[in-house]
Amino acid sequence: MRASRLVSLLLLLQARGRMTAAELADALEVSVRTVYRDVESLGAAGVPVYAERGPAGGYRLLDGYRTRLTGLTAGEAEALFLVGVPGPAAELGLGSVLATAELKLRAALPADLADPGGRIRQRFHLDAPSWFREPEPTPHLAALATSVWEDRRVRVRYRRWQAPREVTRTLDPLGVVLKAGRWYLVAAASGQVRTYRVGAILELTVLDEPAERPAGFDLAACWQEHAERYERGVYRAEARVRMTVAALAQTTHLFPPAMSRAAQDHAGAPDADGWVTTTVPIESVRHGRVEMLKLGAQVEVLAPPELRELLAGTAHALAALYPPPGDAPARDQKPDRPAREPGPDAPARESTPGDAEAGESESGDAPTAGTSARVPAVEAVAVRR
Repeated sequence: MRASRLVSLLLLLQARGRMTAAELADALEVSVRTVYRDVESLGAAGVPVYAERGPAGGYRLLDGYRTRLTGLTAGEAEALFLVGVPGPAAELGLGSVLATAELKLRAALPADLADPGGRIRQRFHLDAPSWFREPEPTPHLAALATSVWEDRRVRVRYRRWQAPREVTRTLDPLGVVLKAGRWYLVAAASGQVRTYRVGAILELTVLDEPAERPAGFDLAACWQEHAERYERGVYRAEARVRMTVAALAQTTHLFPPAMSRAAQDHAGAPDADGWVTTTVPIESVRHGRVEMLKLGAQVEVLAPPELRELLAGTAHALAALYPPPGDAPARDQKPDRPAREPGPDAPARESTPGDAEAGESESGDAPTAGTSARVPAVEAVAVRR
């Protein structure tokens, strides 16, 4: 353990330059007194490490000193080969760079650590996109990645949901994030950090202007906060429903996690017919209709009345298309009047974790929080009331 810690201390000084004893202790998760002893041991072993006094002081290596000692263990070497994600790297324009780096790594490692025959890659594979979704075209991703790396401002023409559908923005790129197979740009605009779906960018121009990066900006922390805020804010309404006990159990597979958890947390005791009453969050009335239809005749909406009316219209329209057995018209016979549902014909609006502007999402057609993988539907049954 101590030998490994000495190697880590040496590599920290080599990589970061001057570091205080407190910074080294924090990085190595040891006490400051332990750092003092380790520095003395390195000096006794001939490593040219020395201390600088004063407020800006600390430990550092003699200028020009480099060690070729890496201290890589077999597990560490294997982990390095897992870092290479060919798909996303190629989308960022780094596919050839990654391949070259991997070749150099294999050449530099001892034979027993060089992953002969691609053993790691043959046993571990990352497939980032979600099920049942075509890859989203991102023709501007490589240029965005370059602008992020070089800290250069960009001008984009962007497609969003709210009117006007297409807008032009000048952005300071801060980072790109791959989430569930889709790329997002995190950028500063008008003094605020916002998120844009890369696939919704129609045109992009990299400007000859430096991008302004907020001091201390942390991309991972920023994305985590954005994702949590999006998930909290996507459900803006509630539905009061009654459903069978079997349907309540199936919400785990048919509903998004937030809806399923709420349905089970708020469920009361079953009545004599095996039905429970509960409350579930919904994005909108139209979104609620899509989710409730997954449970067929095993759910009844009690409120809001708009959702109940919309489901009633859907049920009557389905009944007109599918009359009871024996009353159905011939296959080539069309009904006299096609059944239509009440309300607008436009599809339900899909929300997405995009750029928030004036309380709306400035993003495209990412899946709703309610979109889930295909699973067997609950059988629709007639329940005696």
